[in-house]
Parts: sequence; structure tokens; C-alpha cells
Amino acid sequence: MSTRDLSTASTTIRTDDADMFMERLFDAPRELVWKAFTEPQHVVNWWGPRGTTTTVVEMDVRPGGTWRFINHGADGGDAPFKGEYLEIVAPERLVQTFVYDVEGFADQAVVETLTFEDLGGKTRLTQRSRFPSVDALEGALASGMTGGAVETLDRLDEVLAALKGQS
Repeated sequence: MSTRDLSTASTTIRTDDADMFMERLFDAPRELVWKAFTEPQHVVNWWGPRGTTTTVVEMDVRPGGTWRFINHGADGGDAPFKGEYLEIVAPERLVQTFVYDVEGFADQAVVETLTFEDLGGKTRLTQRSRFPSVDALEGALASGMTGGAVETLDRLDEVLAALKGQS
């Protein structure tokens, strides 16, 4: 696969071989963005595309800790996801595995490296997702994954604005 640009107005997205890179700027301090990613009471308010809700079943944010979220669709269908935290450097870097926990995909862990760059009251989030193969990345792209990811980051942006307003 050659390098592709799948960017939207709000989010830079590109692929390179079995890697996908996403970048988004948030008008919120890094510590707040970090909290939104690492505290279950915030995750439930933004994780997943519009029209879905999320249940945080488990979230043990430490190296070796695991997470499990279930995304509930408006149609009543559930999409389970899970992973393991591999590296935590608060509030700068989070490395985790990401698994769509259904038959046919449960053995295809993506390794996600998220960096939170402090830009003086704003935060640049950069995510590198390393898929197990080019075919796995192609399958994810064909499923519409980038649209869901952008909607998820849009929802995060809204949650961050609300949290900023509370502080």
C-alpha cells in the first residue's frame, strides 16, 4: 500500500504501509485531554461515533493493565473492544493495544501510540496505529473506521469544551 491522505477538515489522517497516523488539535490543556482519555467517567461521554453509547467494563490505566469497552449502537447491536496498556507517561504518552473483540478480528491487535503535545493551553493529539498487516489496515479502512474515528474525536472536542467550562 502506498501512502494515502484521508484527512478531513478537522483531523489529519494518513496511512503508510500497515500504519495509520491521525492528528488533531484540541482547544484544551494537555492535562484535561489526558483525563478525558484515562478516566472512565469521561470516556463514556465521547468514545465511539455519534449515535452510540459506551460502557466502560474495565479500565486499569497502568502498564500491564487492561481495558474493555462496549459500544452500543442505536440499532441495539454491541461492538466490544479491548486492549492492554503497554506504556503510560502521564500526561505525555500512552501506548496500548486495541482489539475489536469479535470472531475473525480478536487476534488482530493494533498497537496504538498516542502522544499529547502541550501547546500552551491547547493540545496536539497524535495517534499512530500499527496494524498487524497491510490487509488488516485495508479491512479497517473498508469498514468505515476513519469516519467513526473522526466522529469520536469530534465528540471528544465537545466534551473537552464542556469540561473547560466547568473549571
